Amino acid sequence: MAKRKKPQSPQAGTSKRTKRSLSPDWPVVGLAGAGILVTGYLTLARTISASPLLCGEGSSCDLVQQSHWSLLLGLPVSLWGLGLYVLIALIAGLSRPRLKRWQRLWLVSFFGMAFSVYLTLAGWLALGAFCLWCTVSLVLISVIFGVLILRRPESAPGMPWLGFIGGQAAMVGVMLVLLHALYAGWFEPSEDPRLRALAEHLDRSGAVYYGAFWCPSCQQQSRSFGASSDRLPYVECSPQGRNAGVAFECVSNDITSYPTWVIGGQRFEQMLEPEELARRSRFDWDGWQEE
Repeated sequence: MAKRKKPQSPQAGTSKRTKRSLSPDWPVVGLAGAGILVTGYLTLARTISASPLLCGEGSSCDLVQQSHWSLLLGLPVSLWGLGLYVLIALIAGLSRPRLKRWQRLWLVSFFGMAFSVYLTLAGWLALGAFCLWCTVSLVLISVIFGVLILRRPESAPGMPWLGFIGGQAAMVGVMLVLLHALYAGWFEPSEDPRLRALAEHLDRSGAVYYGAFWCPSCQQQSRSFGASSDRLPYVECSPQGRNAGVAFECVSNDITSYPTWVIGGQRFEQMLEPEELARRSRFDWDGWQEE
């Protein structure tokens, strides 16, 4: 007579199912953990106003970290990156090992990689600089994406692969366009009439604003005028690039730091708020009225 199998208790079956359902993707969790350490360190350094290691003052890394490319919606990009790595770690560690988990990880890592590439290119093209820590983060998110491609689940071939890639790429493309719009100032308010009047007054009065495109303080100075920044009497001192020679006009006027304002024969080697510029150039800031 065949022996009857001993029935399993409900708790044992539940335990096995739970064990299977909580099977973390350890390679992805480990890589995301490394990303959390990098972005967490950068966020901490930004919070306490300290320069990260290998980011000395004036270095390429420092220029990127101090530029407006290091912020998104008023928050450090490193903080957004920290959130992305945490999200990847949570999905890889706490979600069930099914096709849907892989799809979510693929989408999040694809967006993170595309955004990192965008910021790297922006720093290179706009500032002529690279950030070492940003490059490390780019490598980590790219490796995560590569691991997911190589470890594509067996159930994936049954789905419309090309359609999936096209749909996800279109979604990421739209998000990148929106992010670029934020950085490019497409959503900034219309030109402030008083700032426009001040910029035109500075130009008429003979004031000169010397700066360099890669200078963080110069970028901040220009942003203080919003849409009227193009009306400022600006002289670019690095027209050929950050590591090229200084423009003749800047050399002949002994410009050694940026930004430098020359107003009424006086020199100011610092960023000046619009109210201060108005006072120095004798513009009636408080009493100005639009005609």
